[in-house]
Amino acid sequence: MDIAIYIFDKLTALDAIGPYEVLQRLPGARVKFVGAERGPVRTEQGMLGVVRDFSRDEVTSADILVVPGGIGTRPLIDDQPTLDWIRAIDAGSTWTTSVCTGSLLLGAAGLLEGKQATTHWAALEMLEQFGAIPTSERVVEQGKIITAAGVSSGIDMALRLTAKIAGAEAAQAIQLGIEYDPQPPYDTGSKAKAPDRIVDLAMGGLMREAAAADPAPEPVRGAGG
Repeated sequence: MDIAIYIFDKLTALDAIGPYEVLQRLPGARVKFVGAERGPVRTEQGMLGVVRDFSRDEVTSADILVVPGGIGTRPLIDDQPTLDWIRAIDAGSTWTTSVCTGSLLLGAAGLLEGKQATTHWAALEMLEQFGAIPTSERVVEQGKIITAAGVSSGIDMALRLTAKIAGAEAAQAIQLGIEYDPQPPYDTGSKAKAPDRIVDLAMGGLMREAAAADPAPEPVRGAGG
């Protein structure tokens, strides 16, 4: 089973690595970190490097496509080679998935027209410009397309996908193997639960992160990973 995870400059690390930790444990999994070209890129704040082992030209098909998010998705919304590759992989994939603002790239590629989809809460309304129907659910399934909300939700998406491919017990065993048993100290992990002052603090932090990642940004098209 070939799994292609698209890697680009200024991605959010957990968007890619969360699903990787789950999906690489599927029987027969062959995970490929793919980018426009081979070589390392840096995450949003430049503190972590991720290596692209394959170029887009080397990967022309995959059973599962994972598109992560991050501030680096913004220029890719208008990058035709990236969108063409996503469309080409989707044409032959069994599952096409995204985490966080990776769904904006699926939308820009024309894959979400008329479909429900999710993304990071700070970018949710942006999905409308691609003809998608935004929903704040953590994981959204629409046929073979599965979109996950912000950052950590990619782990949930991957476990749900594992159950579809290998069965519920396999997914549960992987969940136990990675000891995924979230017990956060605060119940503010979604916008619906967080007080307004916490939402404001989080938005301010996201905007600062975006500004740091791109000192001369285009007009902001939504924050979030």
